[in-house]
Amino acid sequence: MRGDGIFRRKDREGHWLSWVDAQGRRRKRKARGLTLGEARAELQAERVRVRKAIELGFAPPGKDTFSEISERYLAHQRHRLTPKEYERQELILENHLKPFFPVRLAEIRRADVQRYVTHRSADAAPGTVRKELNVLKHLLNLAVEWEVIPMTPAHGVKSPKVPPGRVRYLQATELRALVDACPEWLNPIVCLAVTTGMRRSEILGLRWLDVDFAHGRIMLPQTKNGEGRIVYLNKSAKAALQSLSVGPDTKPTDRPFSVYTPEQVSVGFLRACRKLKIADFHFHDLRHTAASWLRMAGADIHTVAQILGHKDLRMAARYQHLSPAFMAEAVGRLDPLFGLESPLEVPQLPEAVEAEAVSA
Repeated sequence: MRGDGIFRRKDREGHWLSWVDAQGRRRKRKARGLTLGEARAELQAERVRVRKAIELGFAPPGKDTFSEISERYLAHQRHRLTPKEYERQELILENHLKPFFPVRLAEIRRADVQRYVTHRSADAAPGTVRKELNVLKHLLNLAVEWEVIPMTPAHGVKSPKVPPGRVRYLQATELRALVDACPEWLNPIVCLAVTTGMRRSEILGLRWLDVDFAHGRIMLPQTKNGEGRIVYLNKSAKAALQSLSVGPDTKPTDRPFSVYTPEQVSVGFLRACRKLKIADFHFHDLRHTAASWLRMAGADIHTVAQILGHKDLRMAARYQHLSPAFMAEAVGRLDPLFGLESPLEVPQLPEAVEAEAVSA
C-alpha cells in the first residue's frame, strides 16, 4: 500500500517498518532483524497478514462518522421498537453518545468506549450507564453487519455493576387497607396491578379487545420489551374488570382507563399511601408485591418470570426476598425426612461417645 516501507529514525537505531493494517490504520514498529534484508522480510510478512485478513472479510473501514451511523441506526430501529423505547434511545444518542464521539466510527477504539463508561459513571447511576452502553454496543454491532467497520471496539467492555433491584411488597392486611383508602376510580387499577403484575403503562393502555373473559386472560400485543405477553386473570382480576361500566356504545378498541393519565394514577396512589402512613411504597411496587406473593405461594422463578414478562431470570431472582415466616416454614418441611417434629430435635449422643469426642 501507499506509504508502506522501511525507514530509519535519527533518534533510534535500527530499521523501522510502516504499513496499513486490514482496518485501515497506520502501523509502525521497529524491525526485529538487524539487517535491511531481514527488515524487508518482516515487512513482507506483515503485508501477507493484511491480505489474508482482508480476504477473511476484514475490509478497510468506511469514512462514516458516528453521527451519520447514529441516524442510520435510528432509522433501522424506528419500526422495531415501541415509541417510548425509540424515544429513549434517540435521547441517549443525541444527549450523550454523539457529543462524546465526534469522530469517524472507524477511529473509535476500545479504550474510548471504556473511557465513556468511566465518564458517565461519575454522573449517572449504574443502571443508566448500562442502558447507554447497550445502545452503543448494538449500534457498533450493526455497523459491523453493514460493513462500515470490520469489528466492534466495544467487545469486552464491561458495564458497571448494577446493585440488586429494589423489592418492596405489602402484606395482605396492608393491601386491603390501602385499596379501601384509594378513591373508587383507582380501585380496579390497583387490583389489576397486584393480581397480575401488570405495569402501569400496560393497564392504562389496555383495550377491551385484549380481554378474553372466556379463557380468563389478557392478550398484550406489545409490552416494554417490545414483545407480546399473555396475562392470566384470577377471580379478583376478573371482578375488577367486570366492575367497569360498559355501555352499548363501547367499542372493542376503547380503553377502559383512557380518562386517566399516568401521573393521576401515581399521585392518587401516593396520597392513599400517605393517608395510611405506608412509607417508601410506589405504584410499581404493586408489581413487586404480586411477584413476592407468587413466590411465597410456591411458584418457581421461571413461572414468575413468565408471568411478569421478564426475558432474563436474573430479574425474577430478586423476588426471592421473602418474609422470614415463609422461609422458616419452607425449611420446616424438611423435618419429616428425619422423623422429627418441628422445631428440630437434636439427637443426644451416648455419654461414652461424647467423652471420646471431647478427649479427641
